[in-house]
Amino acid sequence: MNVLASFRVTHEVIEWSMVLLNAVAGVWSLQAHRNKLFRLPILSWLTAIAQIMVLAHLFSGVALASSENIEVPKFHLLYWSAAVLSVGVIYGYRNQLDNRRYLLYGFAGLFLMGLGIRSMLLGAI
Repeated sequence: MNVLASFRVTHEVIEWSMVLLNAVAGVWSLQAHRNKLFRLPILSWLTAIAQIMVLAHLFSGVALASSENIEVPKFHLLYWSAAVLSVGVIYGYRNQLDNRRYLLYGFAGLFLMGLGIRSMLLGAI
């Protein structure tokens, strides 16, 4: 396997990981809002890793696009720009919405999952 193919595979693995981790973190956070039994410390770690995967996907996409010298579709750029900005907004509002933190992380996880799926379907590289 050459280096360019490995960039593409890495990008796809990170993308699917991001989508699945945000889906799990989102559903788990919504359950934690309703039921205190789901409020485990691992949920915070899962949410953080899922949101960091958005940034990892961005960096792997930049590496892929520059290594293959390809022009990335506009919708792909739009969805991932929105995802990265969303992570910043989520992080910024976490203290102001402390009493609704699980709702914030739940809906944010599902939103980021949706952005990932849309970018794969409409603007795949």
